[in-house]
Amino acid sequence: FPQQKTEVLFRKQMYEVLDEVGGFHRFQFVILHILSIPRVILPLNFLLHNFISAVPPHHCALPHLDDRYADHTPQPQLLPHDPDGALSSCRQFPELENFNSSGTGSNGSVPCQYGWTYDRRIFNSTTATEWDLVCDSKHLNQALATFFFMGVMMGAVLFGYLADRFGRKPMLLVSFVSSCVLGVAIAFSSSFLMFAICRTLSGVALTGMSITTLALSIEWTGIKHRTFSGTILSLGWSVGNMLLALLAYLLRDWRHLMLAVTAPCILAIATWWWVPESARWLLVNGRVEEAQRVLQQCAKMNGKTSKLDKEVAGLTHAKRPSKDHSYLDLVKTPKLRKISLCSGIVWFAVAFTYYGISFNISGFGLNAYLTQFIYGAIEVPAKVGTYFLLDRIGRRNGQAWSLILSFFHAVCMCVCVFVGYSGVRTGVAVCGKGFSEAAFTIAFLYTAELFPTTVWFWGLHSFMGRLGGSLAPLLIMLDGIGCVAFLLPETLRVRLPETIQDRVREGEKGAPLLCIFMKHMQNREGSD
Repeated sequence: FPQQKTEVLFRKQMYEVLDEVGGFHRFQFVILHILSIPRVILPLNFLLHNFISAVPPHHCALPHLDDRYADHTPQPQLLPHDPDGALSSCRQFPELENFNSSGTGSNGSVPCQYGWTYDRRIFNSTTATEWDLVCDSKHLNQALATFFFMGVMMGAVLFGYLADRFGRKPMLLVSFVSSCVLGVAIAFSSSFLMFAICRTLSGVALTGMSITTLALSIEWTGIKHRTFSGTILSLGWSVGNMLLALLAYLLRDWRHLMLAVTAPCILAIATWWWVPESARWLLVNGRVEEAQRVLQQCAKMNGKTSKLDKEVAGLTHAKRPSKDHSYLDLVKTPKLRKISLCSGIVWFAVAFTYYGISFNISGFGLNAYLTQFIYGAIEVPAKVGTYFLLDRIGRRNGQAWSLILSFFHAVCMCVCVFVGYSGVRTGVAVCGKGFSEAAFTIAFLYTAELFPTTVWFWGLHSFMGRLGGSLAPLLIMLDGIGCVAFLLPETLRVRLPETIQDRVREGEKGAPLLCIFMKHMQNREGSD
């Protein structure tokens, strides 16, 4: 089969060239440092809802008593009680004369007539206080996170296609510029509608950073160093996570905080000029001369120039793989259907766990800022541990067991609801955060290795992940979903597929399925 032979030769030559110019030397080290900037920006925006849309303690405003109670402290005799005994945040007595010693109005209570008074000791200004998104309007405040992730879902599919069609580097710049412009627009929003629209579009733009940085880091790194480069790049997210806690603590006004998390986009735009296009993408798309140019730059910086010319010369004569692919290719063959389905379910579960924990920064006996910082700090040892384990146990086992352990964490969280010790609840939450972060780190690396370069299907699975993030409270489903990872092929020390045909032709050794509900799949596991 001439077509098959030329594709195999082309793929082999690309890997040989990458090895010759240095699979992981100074050039790759510089790229990873530059790409770490957008990885820091992402959590600053993805987890921003915890602070800019926080709902501080509040009660009905009583303007005629402002002089008497200058600190706006709620008075038991002025407000009714909720069924749980706490002072109501959303109701007041219709007439101030109708108070009694028990705090119950003889004429009943009514919704707040003069707006609300907010406790600004922790959050000076948020979207909730800006537009009074509390009580009957609290669903609008909660919907802001949903709007953002709807944008992320759309961006995952959009940038997944655009990055494959027009290149990684151009789409990275589009993401930087649009994120910067939309971030400023959000900070100066004059209405809830303007904020919601800009925040949704910001989700679309920010996803481009995630997809393109992952693609560039994987495609410029040799097989032996993929795990290391993926781990290093993911540490940028953890740094951003901790930085968000610091910025939110220092900037208690949501508009100032929004501008602060947008500012790094300017630095990212400035460093974009030093980011090279993916040589693998250029070669697959037939742009051999451009690929030779960036490979020469890589070889020069890595001190490998003398070994490059012979390897690159063969690329000009190699027949390149077809570019006529679409998302429908995911379901054209049984093997790809299986991988795509299982990978999509895993991505749903990974984001389901991670954001379910990350958006819960209250109820652990610590303030929101400290909890956010601890959540970010625990990710560092989780990622370092993942790095040392992945090359020993493989991607498939690592992905499956990290999700299974996250499920047991979810069970423990349910139990800890009835435990009165905040330290126990915090400890369980932090451990669960570590397992969920390990699952997320593996998912990024694993998906990039599972699918071919010519069809950047990672965006579609990122879409599934963001869908999981929007349904994060349903953590109990993770037991079975974690086991689905055992059905995916192993990619440890395996060359990346360049075409759909590569993925279909590659064989794999089945692994024993450890879940009872998957037993009926065991006979099929080794056949692919």
